Amino acid sequence: MATGAVTTFDTQHEDLIHDAQIDYYGKRLATCSSDRTIKIYEIDGENHRLIETLRGHEGPVWQVAWAHPKYGNVLASCSYDSKVAVWKETNGAWARVWEHSTHTASVNSISWAPHEFGLILAAASSDGKVSLSTCKEDGTWDTISFQAHSIGCNSVTWAPSTTPGTLIQVSGSAPPSLQKRFATAGCDNLIKIWRQDPSSPGSWIEESTLEGHTDWVRDIAFAPNIGLPTTYLASCSQDKTVVIWVQDPASAAAAAAGGAQQQQQQPSHGWTKRVLKHDAFPDVVWRVSWSTSGNILAVSCGDNKVTLWKENLEGEWAVIGGESGDIVGAPGQGQ
Repeated sequence: MATGAVTTFDTQHEDLIHDAQIDYYGKRLATCSSDRTIKIYEIDGENHRLIETLRGHEGPVWQVAWAHPKYGNVLASCSYDSKVAVWKETNGAWARVWEHSTHTASVNSISWAPHEFGLILAAASSDGKVSLSTCKEDGTWDTISFQAHSIGCNSVTWAPSTTPGTLIQVSGSAPPSLQKRFATAGCDNLIKIWRQDPSSPGSWIEESTLEGHTDWVRDIAFAPNIGLPTTYLASCSQDKTVVIWVQDPASAAAAAAGGAQQQQQQPSHGWTKRVLKHDAFPDVVWRVSWSTSGNILAVSCGDNKVTLWKENLEGEWAVIGGESGDIVGAPGQGQ
């Protein structure tokens, strides 16, 4: 994170803002609100300009997500109205190019797959299902859905496409294969890891079930991976805790090779649980988000504070800086 000043501005929403996402190049900001709109701003240094207001949802819009720029300026949104929408800018004009209403309850979270897999969007709903929508070469979309949790599903996140350990891969060994995996978090207090069935690309196998929270899991996020040996997954909960789940490459390989019988015998597949802090946070923890390099975790709590955490050489996580102020960071660092 570079040194810099914090810039604030009036987003012109008429109600509570639920999400804000900056695009790949840091030039566009998308926000969404309970006023049922999505607003897109052009950012130039400390200056900003509202360039579009997207309307079409019939309820509060919970999340927005930018697709990789190789697919153009594409933005996805999800709403309380049970719909998932995809918006695209063409010749300077924004339009809704596709939507689906597969779910029967609020759609709470969306996540684009790594761009290596194509334009694939996952969505998590209060109906307990997760849907996967794939854009085909002719521009049409296919959507499948399946029951992920016994009750509501609150969050979904894709795992990095990079296989853990490739940075230290032995010379002459076979090139790593890309693997499609994502995680879901539910009101059943569980986190589930899903991987594509290699024998049936349209099917997904429940690879692991992670039990560690005592209340609804509100958000989850895989850390970016540049080929380092371990996989990190952060989760936060209504129980006022944050957990860092760690999986070593040997366990990941065993999970990818195992079938349903192995899943029943080893439901966690080598995931270890590390509680971020020994005592609980002051309030419900709503969101977790990793830095681009995957070594700093931002935690958003119900006490209106965001704290930044980093792992030390002993494997312990500590706040960067102190624990005072609305945003906590190291001296001289911009947030």
